[in-house]
Amino acid sequence: MAIRLNETALRNARSLVRDGKVERDERDDWSEHAPSADEENAFIEEHGWTEYRHWHLGIDDDANEETKEAYSFPYGDFRKVHRCGVISLESRAGQYDHDDVRDAAKKLLELIDGD
Repeated sequence: MAIRLNETALRNARSLVRDGKVERDERDDWSEHAPSADEENAFIEEHGWTEYRHWHLGIDDDANEETKEAYSFPYGDFRKVHRCGVISLESRAGQYDHDDVRDAAKKLLELIDGD
């Protein structure tokens, strides 16, 4: 598994934050705010894999790009960036030595908190 930073998703997240499409929720809210598997499936059905990819800061080039396995480190609910999601993914990326994803999440969090 070779997870790398999904630059396209990072640009999407930054754009959403700049446009005010951000939920400044609390650190531990992600378990309640993260999309469910059914919500993910409905989003993929309606918008396709390319749009789904834009909501994940991690991408695995070794996985089939039309499977959820290819995408990791979600940061929002398909409408808004969630501060709690960014905090969660920053922590998990650091735990698993995905330094580029961790560092991007940290900068994204600074952008969120700086507004």
